[in-house]
Amino acid sequence: MFTEMRADAAVSGQRAIGPEDILPPTYDHGGDTASCSAHVSNFHITCYNKRMRQHDYAPRPAHLKWLLDSDPAIRWQVMRDLTDEAPDAIAAERSRVATEGWGAQLLARQSPAGHWGGGRHWDLIATWSLVVLKDLGLDPASKRARKMIDRVDRRLVFKPLNKRPYLDGETEPCINGRILGIGAYFKEPGEARGHATSEALADQLLDEQLEDGGWNCEAPKSRRSSFHTTICVLEGLLAFERAKYARAGRKPGRELGAVTEARKRAENYLLERGMFRSLRTGEVIDKRWQRFSYPTFWHYDVLRGLDYLRDAGVKPDGRVQEAIEVVIQRRHQNGRWPLNLLHPEEIPLEMETEVGRASRWNTLRALRVLRWYNSSRG
Repeated sequence: MFTEMRADAAVSGQRAIGPEDILPPTYDHGGDTASCSAHVSNFHITCYNKRMRQHDYAPRPAHLKWLLDSDPAIRWQVMRDLTDEAPDAIAAERSRVATEGWGAQLLARQSPAGHWGGGRHWDLIATWSLVVLKDLGLDPASKRARKMIDRVDRRLVFKPLNKRPYLDGETEPCINGRILGIGAYFKEPGEARGHATSEALADQLLDEQLEDGGWNCEAPKSRRSSFHTTICVLEGLLAFERAKYARAGRKPGRELGAVTEARKRAENYLLERGMFRSLRTGEVIDKRWQRFSYPTFWHYDVLRGLDYLRDAGVKPDGRVQEAIEVVIQRRHQNGRWPLNLLHPEEIPLEMETEVGRASRWNTLRALRVLRWYNSSRG
C-alpha cells in the first residue's frame, strides 16, 4: 500500500528536481567544518564559516517569542517542553486547540459520517487526520474531541474486512500502530462499543514483531524490519502503555510487561542502527531521512525517531550522537529549522509554511530533542 511516491516531470525528458534531492553538504573550511544550506528555489548554496556547537542551540528569547507567536498547538508544547510553565497555564493553553487554529479547523472538517474525505483512500485520510489531532495535543476529554471520536467509533468501518470497526484496526502493522495510538489517546481501553478492544490490537502487533525487533508491513514475505513501520508501531505502543498505566485498575488483555519489552526491543532496533544506518553495511539507508517534514504521515526521519525517544524517556547514549549532529546541521543560521520537504499524502488542512521556509513544528521538535540530549549529559 505504501510505495514511496516521487513526482516526475517530463521536462526535456528528465525528472524534475525537488527539495528532497538536495542534501546540504559539508566542506572543509580552514580546518573547520562549514555548515551549508541549499536554497531550493535557485539552487544557491550558502556555507557558514564555522560549525555551530551543540550548546549554541539552546532556545533564545527571540526563538521562543517566534514559537509562541503561533498556533495554540505549538504554544502549549513550547510552554511544557521548553519554558517549563505552570501546569495550569499549560492546560489553559492546550484547551484552545479544540476551539482555535489548526485543531478547530481539522475538527470542523470531519463529516457527520466520521471521516475527513471520500474516495477509496478515506481510511488513510482519516488516520492521518486523527494522528495530527493527537500530535496537536487536542484534549481527549474536551466536548469537541468526544464528539469527534464518537463519530469515528460508531460510524467508520473497513468494508472490505467484513465491516470491521475502524478502531479494531486493519491488516498492516504500519496502520495498526497508528490506530492503536489513536484509540489509546482518545478512548479508554475497552470503551469501544461492541467490538474488540485496544488490548486485542496490541496483542496482534506484539505477535507480529520480527526477530530483529521491529515491524514491516511486508511481513511475512519480508523478515527484515522497516524503520517506517517500526516508528508507527512504537508510537502506538507508547500511547497504549501510558493509557494502561493511567487506568491500572483495569485488567489488561496481556501483561503490560510484554508491551514494554516489545517496545524496548524496537527502540534498540533503531539505536543499534544509529537511527538511520544499515546494521550490515553501516551505510545511510535513505538520505531523505535526514530531511525533516511535518506532517510525517507514515514516513520515518531522524527527527521523528529522536523525538519519539525523548517522549518515551529513553536515556540518550552514544548511539544517537550522529543523529543529533544531523539535527544540528539542519539548523539555519537564524536559529530556526526549515521545512525540508512535504510528503505526497494529504489531510484537509494546510499547515504552517512552504518548503525551505522556517518551520515552527520542526524548530519546536528539534529544540526539545536537543534539550533532552544535552540534559542527559549533565
